[in-house]
Amino acid sequence: MDVRLFPDASPSRRDLLAASGSFGLLALAGLMSDRAYAEPLAPAGAQFPAKAKNVIFCFMDGGPSHVDTWDYKPALARHHGEKIGAGAVSKLSQSKADRVWLGSPWKFQQRGDSGLWASDLLPHLAAAADDLCVVRSLVGIQPLHGQQSLLLHTGRVTGQAPSLGSWVLYGLGTENQNLPGYVLLNNDWIPNGGFENFASAFLPATTGATLLRPRGATVDNIVPADSAAIQRRKLSLLREQDEELAASSAEGQAIEAAIDNYETAFRMQSAIPQLADVRDESESTRRLYGLDRQNEHQKYYSLQCLRARRLVEAGVRFVEITCPLTHSNNSPWDQHSQLQKHHGENARITDQPVAALLADLKQRGLLDETLIVWAGEMGRTPHTTKISDGCGRDHHVNGYSIFLAGGGFRGGQAYGETDDFGNAVAADPLTIHDIHATILHQLGIDHEQLTFRFGGFDVRLTGVAGQVVKKLLA
Repeated sequence: MDVRLFPDASPSRRDLLAASGSFGLLALAGLMSDRAYAEPLAPAGAQFPAKAKNVIFCFMDGGPSHVDTWDYKPALARHHGEKIGAGAVSKLSQSKADRVWLGSPWKFQQRGDSGLWASDLLPHLAAAADDLCVVRSLVGIQPLHGQQSLLLHTGRVTGQAPSLGSWVLYGLGTENQNLPGYVLLNNDWIPNGGFENFASAFLPATTGATLLRPRGATVDNIVPADSAAIQRRKLSLLREQDEELAASSAEGQAIEAAIDNYETAFRMQSAIPQLADVRDESESTRRLYGLDRQNEHQKYYSLQCLRARRLVEAGVRFVEITCPLTHSNNSPWDQHSQLQKHHGENARITDQPVAALLADLKQRGLLDETLIVWAGEMGRTPHTTKISDGCGRDHHVNGYSIFLAGGGFRGGQAYGETDDFGNAVAADPLTIHDIHATILHQLGIDHEQLTFRFGGFDVRLTGVAGQVVKKLLA
């Protein structure tokens, strides 16, 4: 609203109503059309003592190559350029018998006291090997970005289901009533599968992700256009209108909940900009994350990782950080060609900040209660169409790698195995449902007990599958 409409005095209620066109009732009508939004959040609650309180999910959208990061396969170098043969063809990867094995352009070494194998592609994270629990035997459902992204986030390839973050918030609630419980630190790229990756679906809408964009020292999609005084006047008007309606409506309780949502949004507008502004951080912390880097994508990803730490410190339950898309491609890590160039670029953007996040949480005594998840939706084929300077790897869900750190996971270990070429799981296969079940377990939630009645069924994140993988835990 333009305060110049009232140059001589504070606006009266009648003036505000005339200028607003009854925006309060219109806004309320929009909220009330979604009963889930109007219903107050009542957390289901933990079933047993938790090891972790918060989750930070670093989503490596597009699928980092497992055989170029965490899954060392010297056989690829020995058979580089040889045809893979019919025995290596799988419907879970893009493969034909005349494709050829592609050795990694990055060197592998055993790292830390644990001797965990890691490549030079991610040197900062490799140096943190003793804190990483690497899973090398994940198996997906379809080698397609959208379906696999949805599977990773929601447990279904079809979408229309709540995200992991929404389930966590539904189960545990938030620790800070001034902040959203689930925040998406977006880097100007929406992954394949769209916003359904972060949506609440049939859970209360208050469990969906709140998106924060990275541009500059503030977050431009949260800072209000009006001053706090004008915002307060608007909110007072909304409350007055809504209370009048609630007094004469059979939906009074739901209307009161909508009023609370307005109040939470107002408090969030005050709290988020302060948390997002990292200028009060020490110079050593800023250098640790790489805020001094000159490349725009590197600087903003560093900023989002530092913000993630500040958000969980403030009580935000679940934070996700996406990767920026730096070049013309289907998704950031999807290197069907130019593998060395663009995997290298993605690594330069993400490696230092994620390693800094681990180190920063650890030195503050927060890593034990904060779970870091580093995962793409798939891996990449250990073979290619033909060897060339700009060749790449294709989609692969027949055995790929992610890592988890903190939150009671046992660092310095690699769980599961793929075959000699990294082409298929050879031991201890796991599914995303197993990972989800184990994450929930560390948060004090029994994945079989966290349910929501929808469509006549008690629906859960893990469906009818999933088991807690105790060998991953300390």
